[in-house]
Amino acid sequence: MYLKDQHKVWLATGEKAVYLEPSMANRHGLIAGATGTGKTVTLKVLAESFSEMGVPVFLCDIKGDLTGMCVPGKETKHIRRSIDNMGLDSVGYDYASFPVRFFDVYGKNGHPVRTTITDMGPELLARLLGLNDTQSGVLRIVFRIADDEQLLLTDLKDLRAMVQYVGDNAKEYKLTYGNVSAQSVGAIQRALLALEDEGGNTFFGEPELDLHDWVEWDENGKGVMNILECQELFQHPLLYGTFLLWMLSEIYEMFPEAGDLEKPKFAFFFDEAHLLFDDAPKALLEQIERMVRLIRSKGVSVWFITQHPSDIPDSVLGQIGNRVQHGLRAYTPADQKALRAAANSFRTNPNFDTEETLTLLGTGEALVSVLDAKGIPTIVEKANILPPRSSMDAASEADVQFAIKQSPLFGKYEETEENESAFEKISEQREEEAKEAEKAAKEEAKAKEKEKKEKEKAKKKKSTAAKKTTSAFNKTVNSAANTIGREIGKKVVRGIFDTFFKG
Repeated sequence: MYLKDQHKVWLATGEKAVYLEPSMANRHGLIAGATGTGKTVTLKVLAESFSEMGVPVFLCDIKGDLTGMCVPGKETKHIRRSIDNMGLDSVGYDYASFPVRFFDVYGKNGHPVRTTITDMGPELLARLLGLNDTQSGVLRIVFRIADDEQLLLTDLKDLRAMVQYVGDNAKEYKLTYGNVSAQSVGAIQRALLALEDEGGNTFFGEPELDLHDWVEWDENGKGVMNILECQELFQHPLLYGTFLLWMLSEIYEMFPEAGDLEKPKFAFFFDEAHLLFDDAPKALLEQIERMVRLIRSKGVSVWFITQHPSDIPDSVLGQIGNRVQHGLRAYTPADQKALRAAANSFRTNPNFDTEETLTLLGTGEALVSVLDAKGIPTIVEKANILPPRSSMDAASEADVQFAIKQSPLFGKYEETEENESAFEKISEQREEEAKEAEKAAKEEAKAKEKEKKEKEKAKKKKSTAAKKTTSAFNKTVNSAANTIGREIGKKVVRGIFDTFFKG
């Protein structure tokens, strides 16, 4: 809950209240804990607080339970108990709705979200396609040639056409760009077909999402909450992780350097964050680490939500200053190791054993450590997370559809566009080449026919001349035959004609 008079977020309370300093929020955050321990409640409380302080927010809704943020909450005995125990009435706690815009990659429960192949780039696309290093190198060549020849790669058919085009002209490009093997071209084409079968055609295309549309406020100055419906997208974990990483990278590119601010410009919540890092090559992990490190200077607060802190690489975990750790279960040696690592990441509180407490936390309880105004991590506190002010339940379909149709973005992304891109240009070029080849073939056939006629004419002329020669010669032969005898004459005539015809 954002306390305007104190300019800080009241996040939880235990022996004392735990506050998040807005000026430290761009040092990023972690919300971790086993399933059912209250991570979603913490996420909602933080997102509501950012919105109240005028910070636009992005959330991915995997379970469908974040839609309720567009309608006010309702009192229950559990919420009333929390209000009374924490003294929330004294600070003006009341139920409220928040400005929400719904997005959906598949365009069913929100504004469609699309990007272009060109915009996603070869690095993320190679990961999405599951390519090895050699195949990834060929894909980079394909993108480079497309850029150099100003061929826009909008959707999958553009990329398929471009890959085939480069493969067909590999010899011409080899000296300038490097070797393009037929095997790599075939592997990329097969991977593209698999991606298409998973619904890749849905989110590659135009109009592409303009992320400036996410940085908006309502008439009361609240930051708009942009909720991406992910129940269907999450069924394809690699698509989910790669697509959200693309969004984060676009936000990184969009914001200019800002330095230290009183509050973030934007807050990005990445649920099931382990999917961002699973099976990511080293080069990509290094890029993610660099982006997380630098994006804070642009005023962006990134929150990773996952079950275990160990799901996040140490290089990234080291960039996280604010931590909310819900209960963990330690049933296996691996779980016990993760538990110890989570406990050791906090500044010790002498009043309790951190490792033991982590196994005893109930739903809604957490160990919390945040950065103070000087950027120093606070001693870990065992605390209860405040209740959210919006509905804990999912909004009705009618409420969701109403919010979509009332959005100022309604109609901007709903219809796809078909602009001229690589597929059309390559197709046109192939048609021209086919026409030229057909024209050349016709001209060649015509020339051959003319040559044939000329040869036949020459042959006929030669044959006529030969007949005249033969007639004159026969007279000579007959005369000689009469002189030296019939048998010798026949042999000479036969020999002469054989030589002629052979000649």
